[in-house]
Amino acid sequence: MIALSALCSPALAGEARDARGEALYRAHCAECDSGSVMRAPSFAALRQLSAAAIRAALTSGTMSVQGQGLSPADIDAPSRFLAGDLLATANAGTACAETSPVPADAFADPHWNGWGGDAAQHRFQPAAMAELTAEDVPKLKLAWAFGFEGVNRAYAQPTIVGGRLFVGSASGKVYSLDARTGCLIWIFKADGPVRTAISIGIDARGWTAYFGDQRANAYALDALSGQPRWKVQIDEHPAAIITGAPTLVEPVLYVPVTSYEEVTGADAHYPCCSFRGSIAALDTVSGKLLWKNFSIAEVPKPVRKNQFGVQLFGPSGAGIWSSPTVDIAGGILYATTGDSYSDPAAATSDAFLAFRVTDGEQVWSHQMTAGDAYTVACRLMELGSGNCPEARGPDFDFGSSPILVRLANGKRALIAGQKSGVVYAVDPDRQGALLWQRRIGKGGKQGGVQWGAAADESNVYVALSDVQTRLVSDSTAGAQNTVFGQTVLLDPAAGGGLFALALETGELVWNTPHPGCGDAPGCSPAQSAAVTAIPGVVFSGGLDGHLRAYAAASGQIIWDVDTKGTYKTVNGTTALGGSLDGPGPVIVGGMLYVNSGYAFSGGTPGNVLLAFSVSSK
Repeated sequence: MIALSALCSPALAGEARDARGEALYRAHCAECDSGSVMRAPSFAALRQLSAAAIRAALTSGTMSVQGQGLSPADIDAPSRFLAGDLLATANAGTACAETSPVPADAFADPHWNGWGGDAAQHRFQPAAMAELTAEDVPKLKLAWAFGFEGVNRAYAQPTIVGGRLFVGSASGKVYSLDARTGCLIWIFKADGPVRTAISIGIDARGWTAYFGDQRANAYALDALSGQPRWKVQIDEHPAAIITGAPTLVEPVLYVPVTSYEEVTGADAHYPCCSFRGSIAALDTVSGKLLWKNFSIAEVPKPVRKNQFGVQLFGPSGAGIWSSPTVDIAGGILYATTGDSYSDPAAATSDAFLAFRVTDGEQVWSHQMTAGDAYTVACRLMELGSGNCPEARGPDFDFGSSPILVRLANGKRALIAGQKSGVVYAVDPDRQGALLWQRRIGKGGKQGGVQWGAAADESNVYVALSDVQTRLVSDSTAGAQNTVFGQTVLLDPAAGGGLFALALETGELVWNTPHPGCGDAPGCSPAQSAAVTAIPGVVFSGGLDGHLRAYAAASGQIIWDVDTKGTYKTVNGTTALGGSLDGPGPVIVGGMLYVNSGYAFSGGTPGNVLLAFSVSSK
C-alpha cells in the first residue's frame, strides 16, 4: 500500500529547467526503468509539489535512502528542478468572521468521527446523522471547495463534529473549518504529512483532536483552538509511518503503525529489513504509552547476504495500514496486516489479528496469504537479485479495516477485503475461523480491494480496484509519463465495479460494473477509494475522478459527479480535482464531503476538498 516519492518518476520530456538539478534527478532515478514502477507520480503530479515537499522526501521521507550521501546543495537542486509553480495564489484561507456556538452535546448532533464512523468501522451513516435521503442524493450540488496548497494528493478523510470540520493534508497542515461554509478556524503544522482521519474526544478538558502523521507521531490538540496538548513518537524506525486513523475509545487511543521500508528496501545497498508493524495504546489525557505490541513477535535476525554482500534481516513487515476495530464490550482489538518485507515471510502478515485491549497480548491470528514477502526491488530487478525476498510474494496487503458485524443468527463476523481480490469473513469468537470468502476480482499489487468497504444490516459493499497499466509509444496523448521511449498509461478496460455481498454467506447480491472510460488517455475504471453508505445509498469513488451513488437495493447508479477540473476555492488556493483514492466520502447533516486528487498508481493529481449539499435546502 506504499507510494514512491517524487524522485522515482517519469522523465521530464524536454522541460527546460536547471541542468544540474536535472542531471541529479536522472542519476538518482535509474531504478525507475521503462515504467516498471507504476507507483511513481507523473511530471504533471510533481508540478503540484513545492520544493520543500520534495526536499522532505529526500531527507526524511520515502526517498531518504536515495538522498543519503547528497549534500544540501545536491538535494536542493533537483527539488527546485522538479517543483511546481502552483503556490503563487496560495494563502491560509478566509478566516471565519464568527463561528457557531459550541453545542452542549456535540455527539447528539449530526457528526462523523474518525475513519469508520464508529469503533466497529462500519462506514455506515445512520439516517439521523446523514440527514440525506436517497431522494435527495441526485440533487446534490457543489457548495464550496477548499484547496490544500503545494500538494498533489488530498488523502486525509475529514471528520465533522459540532459543526466543525477537521482534516489533515500531505503538507502536514491540519485544518479546522466551518463545516457549512469552509471558512478557516485554525491551522496546526505537524512534523510530517497527515493522512489519517481525525478523532474528536470530549472530556473534562474540553474537545481534543487525535491523529497520526507520517513520522510515526501521534498528536492530541485542543480541538477548539488548535493548540497542542501532547505529541508522542510511537515508533523510532526511520521508515515508520501512521496511515490508519487511530481509534478512540475513551480513555484510550489505539494507534496502528506501518512503514515505507518496502520502498527503501528496493536499494540493493540497504540492509533490508527491520521494521515490524504494531499497535500502541495511549492514555488520552497524558499521551502515556500504556502498551505496544508488534504484529510479528520475533525480532528480525540476520538471514543471508545479497549479491552485494549486504546483510539482510527477517522476519519483517506486516504493517498495519488501516484503522483498528475495537470490540468495546468484549475488550478485543482487531486489525489486518500487510505483507512481509523479507525472508522468512511471517505467519502474521496478510492476516487478521486480535489483541486484548487491557495489555495488548495477541489472542489469535488468521493468515490469508502465506509466503508473501515482497519489496519494490522485486519490480526493479531480476528474480532473486538485490533485496527482493526469495519468496517473491504477490504483495497482497490488507489495506482495509476489519468490519465487525452482528449476523441475523446472533453470531458475529469480521469482514475485510484484500488486494488479492478476495473478501473474507471470519468468526472473531472462534479464533478467526473462516466463515466465508468471495472472490470479486483478479487482484494484484494495486488490485483487489484497496482501502475499505461499508456495511449495513444486510450487506457489505465492496469496491474493486484491479488497476492495470499499458505501455504505448511516445506519440500517444499523455506522454508526460514517458520513460525511456515508452509511455505508461492506465488501462481504460481493466478493473472497477461495486459489489454487494450478503453478510451471512458472502453470496453476490448485485454487481454494478464501472460505466467505462472509453479511450480516454490515462483513464481507469478502477474503484480504489473506501466505500461509504447511508440508508438506501452506497457511495464509491474511482481513479477516473467520478464519485457515484448507487441504490443499495439494486446497484443502480443514481448520481454521478466528475470531480476533475479546476476549482475556485474559499481559501484562494489554486486547486485541482483528480482521482478519488484512499478515503471515502463523509455524509453529515445533509452535506457530503469528499477529497479529490491522488497522484499514485498513475492516478490524476489534485488537492481539493469538496462539499456538496442539496440545492433546494
